[in-house]
Amino acid sequence: MKNLALSLAAMLLPLSAAAATGPAAEPRALGVESSIVFPSDSSIRNWQADRDRGIWIQDRRGDWYYGGFAGICRDADFAQAIGVETRGAGRLDKFSSIIVRGERCQLTSFVSSAAPPSKAERKAAREAGKAAQN
Repeated sequence: MKNLALSLAAMLLPLSAAAATGPAAEPRALGVESSIVFPSDSSIRNWQADRDRGIWIQDRRGDWYYGGFAGICRDADFAQAIGVETRGAGRLDKFSSIIVRGERCQLTSFVSSAAPPSKAERKAAREAGKAAQN
């Protein structure tokens, strides 16, 4: 019986090596309208405000999304917590709202995104924008 188990393990070893060196998964497309099903503490890992214009949200798999606000969401950049209003749909998408300090911030888009830029990258972008205006 022990020999049978060893021979089975020896036969499966090349198969597991082939699976490990198989084709790499394609990177996910960015800028595509998306959704997070049943948004909650367990499905949203992290979030970061884009000042008062939008919000980056990371799901439990580590994928980032960007939601653009319909208008200005004043306290988004200073909030310690957010809420999600899905209006019964059970998914966070472009028809949802983000609740920030009691204010309802309607989304107009919710797309797949890269991770949010670092503070240094955002500062460099602002300075480049100011230099382009002058």
